[in-house]
Amino acid sequence: MTAALELVDVRKTYPGSPPVESVRGVDLAVHSGEMVAVVGPSGSGKSTLLNLAAGLDRPTSGSVRIAGEPLEKLSERRLAGLRAHRLGVVFQQFFLLDHADARDNVAAGLLYRGIPARQRRAAAEHALEQVGLGHRMRHRARLLSGGERQRVAIARALIGRPAVLFADEPTGNLDSATGDAILELLCELNRGGATIVVITHDTHVASAARRRVTLRDGRVAP
Repeated sequence: MTAALELVDVRKTYPGSPPVESVRGVDLAVHSGEMVAVVGPSGSGKSTLLNLAAGLDRPTSGSVRIAGEPLEKLSERRLAGLRAHRLGVVFQQFFLLDHADARDNVAAGLLYRGIPARQRRAAAEHALEQVGLGHRMRHRARLLSGGERQRVAIARALIGRPAVLFADEPTGNLDSATGDAILELLCELNRGGATIVVITHDTHVASAARRRVTLRDGRVAP
């Protein structure tokens, strides 16, 4: 069975004196329907690994594959298209348009697909209902709570039905009760079939995943 996400001997080295090797020969396979937590202390390479796996950066060597397609062989244009169609990323900082309402923020996730505005809005409404925020869809993002803003970000990442949803410290900016609610939402989405990779240093968040991968000094720990 082809993995939804596969990393094969992936390395990332940043130039300098001396060069810094942030990711050192990582092998990882995530299959469709899995929820995997990638954990490790600060400086372990988690953020670099996320950027490589989500196609936001290119590896120095090795291969990153989404549904069997190697990202490192794609042109910038094709890579951008793959990110828009096959990958969803939820960042700790939300990255919402404060002046726009929740529906328009989520609909923006389909801007690069050539879908008419009416269909984008309808899809956004469905995605917001899916994350329990249908009643707030016409509220501007700046008026939403932290937990609501994170739900909007999750809905935006889900709207394109990505092959893999990445969540980078999804509860990091939230209080414990709100964070637990977001964590339960991710688990619910996973039970519904979503493939999810959570990047976290929080053992409580990691415990909700079916599988845990520990990074240490840029390598997968045994």
